[in-house]
Amino acid sequence: MSITIACPDCGEEDDLVGTEVSGHIRLHCGACGREWIRSNQSECSTCGGTDLQVVPLAIVERSRGTQLSILGTRPVTLCSACDRETLRHYHAHRPSPLMPTELPTMGEEHMNA
Repeated sequence: MSITIACPDCGEEDDLVGTEVSGHIRLHCGACGREWIRSNQSECSTCGGTDLQVVPLAIVERSRGTQLSILGTRPVTLCSACDRETLRHYHAHRPSPLMPTELPTMGEEHMNA
């Protein structure tokens, strides 16, 4: 689960500008011009919970044959309620980063050869 912020009118996710105002964030959508206020506190887009954790997610690439290499990590925000099992797995295997749910694989044309 990632925190996704989108314009409530047009759904734009990229062309947004935010400024902090009294503990809230005033957002402006460059696509349609809509402005709205959101809490400065992040919340889960699925359940609305505020117990969130930022953990490292591995960036994986096929390096040679079927060998996978971790090129780095990127932070992802997970909800303690919605992502309970994923967080349990992460904490059990720390300091290793989370692995992506989909790994790069060989194309089907190579698998049938």
